[in-house]
Amino acid sequence: VPGVNKLIKPKTRSLLGVFEEDAAAISKYSQQLFQAMHRIYDAQNELSAATHLTSKLLKGYEKQRFPLCCDDEVMSSTLQQFAKVIDELSSCHAVLSTQLADAMMFPITQFKERDLKEILTLKEVFQIASDDHDMAINRYSRLSKRRDNEKVKGEVMEDVYTSRKKQHQTMMHYFTALNTLQYKKKMSLLEPLLGYMQAQISFFKLGSENLTQQWEDFLTDIGTSVQKDLKRLDSLQEMAGEVDVMQQTIQDMEQANDLLYMPDPDPSLVPVNRNLTRKAGYLNTRNKTGLVSSSWERQYFFTQGGNLMSQARGDVAGGLVMDIDNCSVMAVDCEDRRFCFQITSFDAVVSLNNTVLCSSFLPQWIATINNISKRIYLSENPEEIAARVNQSALEAVTPSPSFQQRHESLRPSTWTSLFGPGTASPALSVLSLDALVAPNTPIQFDIISPVSEEDAGQAKAAGLGRRTNPFGESGGTPAEESSILHQLFFARFLGCMEVQNADSSDVIYETMRQILAARAIHNIFRMTESHLLVTCECLKLIDPQTQVTRLRFPLSSVVLCAAHQENKRLFGFVLQTAEGRVDGRPIIVCYIFESNNDGEKICDSVGLAKQIAFHSEMDRKATEKKKEQDRAKEKQQEELSKQKQIEKDLEEQSRLIAAFSRPTPLAAGTDGQFLVLSNSQSEDSDAGVEGREKGESEA
Repeated sequence: VPGVNKLIKPKTRSLLGVFEEDAAAISKYSQQLFQAMHRIYDAQNELSAATHLTSKLLKGYEKQRFPLCCDDEVMSSTLQQFAKVIDELSSCHAVLSTQLADAMMFPITQFKERDLKEILTLKEVFQIASDDHDMAINRYSRLSKRRDNEKVKGEVMEDVYTSRKKQHQTMMHYFTALNTLQYKKKMSLLEPLLGYMQAQISFFKLGSENLTQQWEDFLTDIGTSVQKDLKRLDSLQEMAGEVDVMQQTIQDMEQANDLLYMPDPDPSLVPVNRNLTRKAGYLNTRNKTGLVSSSWERQYFFTQGGNLMSQARGDVAGGLVMDIDNCSVMAVDCEDRRFCFQITSFDAVVSLNNTVLCSSFLPQWIATINNISKRIYLSENPEEIAARVNQSALEAVTPSPSFQQRHESLRPSTWTSLFGPGTASPALSVLSLDALVAPNTPIQFDIISPVSEEDAGQAKAAGLGRRTNPFGESGGTPAEESSILHQLFFARFLGCMEVQNADSSDVIYETMRQILAARAIHNIFRMTESHLLVTCECLKLIDPQTQVTRLRFPLSSVVLCAAHQENKRLFGFVLQTAEGRVDGRPIIVCYIFESNNDGEKICDSVGLAKQIAFHSEMDRKATEKKKEQDRAKEKQQEELSKQKQIEKDLEEQSRLIAAFSRPTPLAAGTDGQFLVLSNSQSEDSDAGVEGREKGESEA
């Protein structure tokens, strides 16, 4: 008999249908056999009554008076002998009728009226209980958190409790009756036949003189077979003991499952198993019925490997709903339903909204789908590996004397740093946790605005909040559009927190441990999925649905990046700002993500971007230096040209001064020759004459 958690699974309903079909066939066959045996019994009673009437008529022959016949004593004596023989035969038939009634009709009538009728009654009661349970579940599922009435909620929960308990009790008794029928059907069919054979044997023994040896041997063989079958009837007593044990088991199961009858039991009394890699149960899934309208449909869902399957009532097998390998699952808020969670495929194409019946089932479904998404089910011992992973996440965040002891279960043997595999620091054994993460540091589990005004300004200047093409074709800054590296990854934001320094990759490992532990302790399963775009200028987190840039991290501010080697999908990077505090100390924040790809590939991509940016910066500096040198040379050439021009002007001025310092010759020489003056000399001479005349006038 299944427990309450497997009340009406499709597999159980299919098996129940087989049992009900078998019970219906047995009932139909038993009814036909009962009618045939009843005809035998009626015929035997009619034969006994007819024989007795014949004997009575033969005995009354002598009292008859025939007008045309005289008294015939021989005839009367003969008829009296026949009457005696027939009377003895009538007595034998009467005994046979009594034996048939006791040995043949009574067992099959009891089987028909008690066992088969009980199954039909239990079937009707079970159907009524199932309908009441479905009505109570539908009424409870329609409870809205906005119109939550405590009185109505209490009545609905009491109705669910009563209907579920009634259905479980009725189901267990119904299944017990069906199982008992499998044991009883052989005995119940053989017992009337054996009674019929025994009655016939007793009847024929009265006239065994007329039976041949062949019939006696045949009846002897039948008797031997009957004796063997009669020994099997002793198993009914053993079955009675098993029925008592089963009744006790039913009572124990009712007491053990009493808490599970409540639709929303106390989480402290019903522990959550987070190590499952397989899960099955009924969920309410949202189906769109129009552009803006939707409806909820209750279906049976189960996981099979890395697939989520569903099976409607009446279906023989389940169908594929979506592939949950590398998917993301998170708890979401719905206006019309409680306990909702959303499953998104790895390529963000398929999204499924589901609700569970009670709050205790929500973390189980989310944890199971997370374990399947990590492909733990492919290992040899999936539950053991899931338990180890969850145990690592559930370790309490408490100080320990040694840093290595804190990281014994989480820290891998080798790690991937920003530019390649790194080595442990020699002073790691004495490094305290306070030097990595300050005590009582708050953890941010969702993406909000940047942590500093400078980052906010940079993000705003970089186009935060506007649509961006993730492949860098358009919509970005000119430097980003000209970037030679554009790599896109899927990443789910786990959280971020402020750290003390960025000197070692152990800062990232400790941040991973604390964020995972905090998520597990506080039952935080919601994660923000984004596209991580790596370029030579910056790192961008882009909304996969709207293509809006959520956050932008300048690549120059990313000082450290590392990935976990055991859980290769975990990676993180440290962002350091130059300013941000009043005291001038930089703000250092560590961001942790979970990706669908290998985290080392993302770190390698970031390292490659840093290297490309470094070489680009070196080339830019070399180009600028060369340009400065060229400008210095040009400036030096200009200075030399100016110096040469100045020297040339000085020489020309000296020549002119020397020319003015000599005596002025006459217009005509003594030798009768004339001297031709230049324009400049004539102008100077005119100026000199005017000056002298002016001086004389002033005197």
